[in-house]
Amino acid sequence: MAIKIKEPAVIESAGNKPKIIEEYFGRVNSGNKAVSIARMKSPGGWIEPGQTPEFDEYTIVFKGTLQVETNQGTEEINAGEAVLVPAGEWVRYSTPYKEGAEYIAVCLPAFSMEIVHRDDSE
Repeated sequence: MAIKIKEPAVIESAGNKPKIIEEYFGRVNSGNKAVSIARMKSPGGWIEPGQTPEFDEYTIVFKGTLQVETNQGTEEINAGEAVLVPAGEWVRYSTPYKEGAEYIAVCLPAFSMEIVHRDDSE
């Protein structure tokens, strides 16, 4: 049977500025532990704590620029581009430019506070 999601759950974000997280599928909105799919709207100047999650995170940027910092370096993911950060890799996301960014994030398995492993110092 098809499952219709009438509206996303709005979830509180981590970081130095408020970011809008609209979860359509995942642990909060649909009870799904296998995958989470969320629309993100990050303001310019937003940065979140680093993390070493136990999930793969697939991100597609629709507007603006998302900065993705890993131990291998920093990449800017612009509108129309995508990035995969595999499970177990340290990462820090930010939107350093004035226009911020709008993007979709897919996490396999679904995002949870228990498996995101945010840095303690931030």
